[in-house]
Amino acid sequence: MTSSLLTDLYELTMVEAAREAGTASRRCVFEVFTRSLPEGRRYGVLAGTGRVLDAIADFRFDDADLRYLRGTGALKEETLEHLREYRFEGDVHGYAEGELFFPTSPVLRIEGTFENAVLLETVVLSILNHDSGVASVGSRMTTAARGRPCIEMGGRRVHEDAAIAAARAAYLVGFASTSNLAAGAHYRIPVAGTSAHAFTLLFDTEEDAFRAQLTSQGKGTTVLVDTYDVETAVRTAVEIAGPELGAVRLDSGDLEAQAGDLRELLDSLGATSTRITATGDLDEYRVEELADAPLDGYGIGTRLVTGGGHPAPGFVYKLVEREGSDGQMHPVGKQSENKATLGAGKAAYRLLVGGKARAELVLPGEAEVAEFEQELTASLMSGTSSPDWAQTSLRPLQVPLLLGGEPVDDLRAPERLLAGRERHAASLAELGISADEGPDGPAAIPTVTDGPEAARILG
Repeated sequence: MTSSLLTDLYELTMVEAAREAGTASRRCVFEVFTRSLPEGRRYGVLAGTGRVLDAIADFRFDDADLRYLRGTGALKEETLEHLREYRFEGDVHGYAEGELFFPTSPVLRIEGTFENAVLLETVVLSILNHDSGVASVGSRMTTAARGRPCIEMGGRRVHEDAAIAAARAAYLVGFASTSNLAAGAHYRIPVAGTSAHAFTLLFDTEEDAFRAQLTSQGKGTTVLVDTYDVETAVRTAVEIAGPELGAVRLDSGDLEAQAGDLRELLDSLGATSTRITATGDLDEYRVEELADAPLDGYGIGTRLVTGGGHPAPGFVYKLVEREGSDGQMHPVGKQSENKATLGAGKAAYRLLVGGKARAELVLPGEAEVAEFEQELTASLMSGTSSPDWAQTSLRPLQVPLLLGGEPVDDLRAPERLLAGRERHAASLAELGISADEGPDGPAAIPTVTDGPEAARILG
């Protein structure tokens, strides 16, 4: 199956009109960025880059696609024949998957002719907006969990394909496992799951249900203890399994109060190593409230896979530079109110002081970066720089992903995911955000668009 119809009609009609006007082959630079973070979000997490690369590789028009397009009557036969030969042949640079982003961060830069690059807009935004929405809230949840493992279990709340992508995005930002078998199979994410209330209700007694589960799955399984009376269920499970019972799960009620009582009960029964897992409409705020409860892990679903109230970061795909009739490249950008775009392809760096992030440096072209580096070097050599200057470094954020339409790496999907997981952990550590600060706050670092402003931040 191709990905070419995962787009909007106007992408194709624009190509047709540009070809007729003789401008379709002009070189162009498109950038993907968001103008702001959702209220209360301190950062965003880029996810879906690996899926974007797969979608670009599959973006071609086969006979079935062209037959459908011909039937719409929206395009001329000459255009359809041109689309038959379409392959993306440009370059893509972008932030590594798992990297943090801030307002105006150019997380993806697509370079090619207009007709080659504009067609990718919809599918790129569809993937990045969905996956980054899940990853951004998921990162907040794993931070609030303070090292306790989180299980992604929201597949039944979204479209079946979105469920796989959501599980992938959650694992990227530190979730320990997923309940979704398709995600486990495709991305090699650890899978987890034991039983639901329906299993307990199937049997004549709760004791019969627990005995059947423990016989089948072993003493290390997790039993669900709130179908009827929690205390009775726990006593029954420990009586059957002994102190080797793996875990118990709470899915309703006052989780904080129940967790404390349950821990005392388990300890009194000798099940001191039996873990307690909490589920039931959890989000980062609820996990934060449970920070002091004796819980050993969380299962999180709806609020994770739907983006926690912000299902899309608002990424846009904008033309920022294009070839003119003079053969030279020129910055361009819409100037409409509240939606102005800074023209020119941009370079992005994380400004670090002593290994900690201080700013997102987004500069048009390499000249501004060179100017800032010269100022930094001159200050250090003169001996008049502050200690901050002496510890300053710029970490490049954009890496080549596709060159001439071909992938730069040959990593498989699971390998890309693991690399993104490592990148996210390292980038988050640079921010130095503590879970004790709570989920919400202002943007963790400012976005800086010129060298002198960066110098002022360093004092």
